[in-house]
Amino acid sequence: MIVNGRSLRPLVSAPDMMSIDIIDQRLLPHRLQLARLATAAEVFTAIRDMWLRGAPLIGAAAAFGVALAMREDSRDAALDRAVATLAEARPTAVNLAWALRRMHDRLEGLAPGLRASAAWREAEALAEEDVAINAAIGGHGLAIFRELLARKPAGQPLKVLTHCNAGWLATVDWGTATAPIYQAHAAGLPVEVWVDETRPRNQGASLTAWELAQAGVPHRVIADNAGGHLMQHGEVDVVIVGCDRVTARGDVCNKIGTYLKALAAHDNGVPFYVAMPTPTLDRSLHDGLREIPIEERSAREVTHIAGLSAQGDVVEVRLTPEASGAANPAFDVTPARLVTALITEHGVVPATAEGIARLPQATAP
Repeated sequence: MIVNGRSLRPLVSAPDMMSIDIIDQRLLPHRLQLARLATAAEVFTAIRDMWLRGAPLIGAAAAFGVALAMREDSRDAALDRAVATLAEARPTAVNLAWALRRMHDRLEGLAPGLRASAAWREAEALAEEDVAINAAIGGHGLAIFRELLARKPAGQPLKVLTHCNAGWLATVDWGTATAPIYQAHAAGLPVEVWVDETRPRNQGASLTAWELAQAGVPHRVIADNAGGHLMQHGEVDVVIVGCDRVTARGDVCNKIGTYLKALAAHDNGVPFYVAMPTPTLDRSLHDGLREIPIEERSAREVTHIAGLSAQGDVVEVRLTPEASGAANPAFDVTPARLVTALITEHGVVPATAEGIARLPQATAP
């Protein structure tokens, strides 16, 4: 995507194959700063502490983490250790496990001396595939947007609500849920976006809003609890969200608060779409409520908030009484019955076991 007139991705591999540069998303939207990661340990920290986030981007970063580990030690034990360690960085997004499994399968049959360069090539291939996947999702979503616009009075914009950040900052490029938005805007279609703030980490207010502003897409940030009200009053034409894991029967795990948007959309007859790259599909699971591990993050993300002071400094302040504890589940599960359809790189399919069974497997090594 374009930022300040130049092309930029949230993850770029160095030509010398010794490091990757990432956008440190903890500093957005107030400061755009790159961080260089030169070891698998640094990649682990960046994933765990959310310097970068988003299921597809986590997978790509982990792949480069394996490649960096092979620079240090390419023996079998080191490969197994790197994969196992990186897998512990975050538990919910299945792209992490998928990317690590792909890297391990690609490398385990090679002689140790060949692994470092092969690992880097595989990580770069995985990253470029993510870009192509998201562009294809954008095309299929754009067709849906065109159909919805055709039902509205001429000249009225399509009003889209999205949750969290499923934009290009969550992927290698384009984003998942935002890809149709960007493609519609580029095609000259009138699109306006309601951006959920997405407490407690505010990825909507800080990341999605920043992205859309950079692209010139009309948008307004709303409190998380405002979405249902807007749907009741006909101010939302479609909801589109990303996902961190989807089960074989179509249950969708995504950022906390997604389930409530799906309920409101269902009650008000608003279509609710999930942009799903097939690497996010976990065919080994069926019942999302019982089988998907839900990450519990630090209570501090709920009790405190960061923002820009009047002096231009990013500061953190406490929101709650010191004596109050907090719970912080990072994700929730939306049952398949509330999902209008899944938008994949292979087309739009129903969120059912039968619809998902028609999808090809994610790219193998």
